[in-house]
Amino acid sequence: MKRNGYKKSNKILWLAILLVTLPLISAENDEKTLFLVKTEKSINVDGYIESTWNQADSVSDFVQQSPYHGEEPSYRTVAKVITTPSRMYCLIKCYQDRSSIQQMTGKLDDASGDNVSIMLDTFGNGRTAYKFSVTATGVKSDCRMLDDARNRDYSWDGIWFSGTQIYDWGYAVEIEIPYKSIQYDEELSAWGLDFDRWLAVKTEDIYWCAYEESEGQRISKFGKLIFEDFIPTMKGMHLEFYPVGIARADYIRDSKYDLDPDLGIDVFYNPSPRLTFQLTANPDFAQIEADPFEFNISRYETYYDERRPFFTEGSEIFMPAGKQRNSGFYSPLELFYSRRIGKKLPDGDEVPLLVGTKAFGRVNQWEYGGFLAATGETDYKVNGEQVTEPQSYFASVRLKKQILENSSLGVLYVGKHNERHNTGVVDIDGAFRGANWQLAYQMARSYKDNEGDYGGSAGFTSFGSNWLAFMRGRYIGNNFDVNEVGFVPWKGTGEFVGLAGPRWYFQKGYIRQILMYVGPTLNYEKVDQFTDYGGLVGFNMQFRNNWGFEINVSASDSKDNGERFTSYNTSISSWYNISPKWDGGLYGGFSRTYNFDRDFLAFYSWWSGDIAWQAANTLEIGTSASAFIEGNPDGQIEDITYNTRPFFSATPVNNLNIRVYVDNVFVRSKDQFTRLISGLLFSYNFAPKSWIYLALNEVQDRSTRYGQTGNRLPSKMHVVDRAGVFKVKYLYYF
Repeated sequence: MKRNGYKKSNKILWLAILLVTLPLISAENDEKTLFLVKTEKSINVDGYIESTWNQADSVSDFVQQSPYHGEEPSYRTVAKVITTPSRMYCLIKCYQDRSSIQQMTGKLDDASGDNVSIMLDTFGNGRTAYKFSVTATGVKSDCRMLDDARNRDYSWDGIWFSGTQIYDWGYAVEIEIPYKSIQYDEELSAWGLDFDRWLAVKTEDIYWCAYEESEGQRISKFGKLIFEDFIPTMKGMHLEFYPVGIARADYIRDSKYDLDPDLGIDVFYNPSPRLTFQLTANPDFAQIEADPFEFNISRYETYYDERRPFFTEGSEIFMPAGKQRNSGFYSPLELFYSRRIGKKLPDGDEVPLLVGTKAFGRVNQWEYGGFLAATGETDYKVNGEQVTEPQSYFASVRLKKQILENSSLGVLYVGKHNERHNTGVVDIDGAFRGANWQLAYQMARSYKDNEGDYGGSAGFTSFGSNWLAFMRGRYIGNNFDVNEVGFVPWKGTGEFVGLAGPRWYFQKGYIRQILMYVGPTLNYEKVDQFTDYGGLVGFNMQFRNNWGFEINVSASDSKDNGERFTSYNTSISSWYNISPKWDGGLYGGFSRTYNFDRDFLAFYSWWSGDIAWQAANTLEIGTSASAFIEGNPDGQIEDITYNTRPFFSATPVNNLNIRVYVDNVFVRSKDQFTRLISGLLFSYNFAPKSWIYLALNEVQDRSTRYGQTGNRLPSKMHVVDRAGVFKVKYLYYF
């Protein structure tokens, strides 16, 4: 769940900062227990508290995790759990001033405001758990907690139910979890358990169990839910079918459209705790927003996040050990980059995904995964010449074992086959972990037909009560080519960064912590036959009302395209989340670097910011704005590119959302807009895992056009792509 005030930063040290945000105060305590009592009476899950709840055991000894670790919560919380033969129920009573409850409507897995959660380790392994969350207004969110809560699979979508009710004394949340909708070990007489409550107005996070502040939540430190004269045995087939109906209209030209009704199907099968199987045939991802504009003056391609549901679901199994999604100082090589499957071609068309299937699961200390996909043959043009992308087959196999309690060792294979080439990569990776340190590593060998090379990466993280230390390194062989299956564009390079410094934490008061760090940087590129060497120094300050900033300054002796020079870079990032209704950030920097887009050495500056305002309980308004300033060798401004992406998101009732956005690019030298993307997305989750989508998207730019006689037309903004898609997806569950 995206909690207001906890927006993630993608800066290089953000994970490191979180890890050392708070002091290493011991959280050792007696194991907490709650008894699961059986009742024969069913419970109406609507937020109204029935007398049946008087039979249930309860807990109320919650403790703050932040902003004041170990302190008493600002408000009292009571949690109860009870069961019938077929389903578990949870009641969480949240005492609070009614006027301070943040009552925003929202959409599934993307809600703000006050909320509560129950977390269940149903296998007793201390590494994986289910999490079920509900806001004060009834917006649901769920995920699978992995790797002792170091990672989360937010693509997991369970079948469960909830109800909420606002009272004068606060609010109540009821949760119903059918046993047949989750996996568990039938031989256990107790499960791991924890509860969580988020108070938005105070940016306060409280748990039933206590955790180290530097570590955060850990499944291995959960309390126990003890079964009293009852052990669940209800099992379902865990078989889900999703027939998909699609009606699509694509703009051709001269107000003409190509109408194309179509059908697809998704299958999800979870026959045992050891196996999950997914299949998609003829999918359409039209409800996904267009990629945001990215400005790039480096010699390497731009990375784009994967947002297509089939590829994001269960993708954690294919992640290298030690990596944390969307953050982290350590950045292992991304050898399985699913954006290569169904990729976008130079003329803007996409290679169609015909069918895809994957399976993953866990057996004792082992985790495994497999992936297969087929894409269709596609014709396209490059510089007026006809080119064919052949039909291709993709495959990936992953095997990982937990060792030494919190450590892991794994192997990964990713490959692509078509009539032209066989390409792929084999990887060995792992992570050794202690109480306050982690050493992660990765070694890989690529192949393309009969050629190949080696690549690897490693990262070390260590933090103490008054200091921190981080190191990372990377080596990519000159012939290490995984461009058909992964994202590793830096062939023939090596990198090393080492940082260390003091930390000051303040147990009370407005300032939460201050960090300083300094260290060397090395970067080798074979194309220049040179190793850049320099240093980096940084300063970070965080405040208790949830805002802060970070400043980095670096300099190095560098060489690019035969030109040796002193490069430098100054950057600042800041985040402002001091109110449940406001969320924002400001980022910028100034550097002296080589501009590969213009082929000269000059200064380069960038500034960007984003802001979102919860204008009403049902309406969010926001925008991002960026300016990219390119200098020239004479020290003058060569050009400025502006990009804004305003949006509004209306949710009149829970799980029904209307989102409108515009993404535009303006270039100063041309004094005109060069690209405009607009979109309207309507989505309605009308039943569990069942959706109605309506997507309208249009792309305009000033690309070259030719008339009927072959003459080149004047450069004007014109439509290059326009599409409307209506899509219905309905769950059949067995």
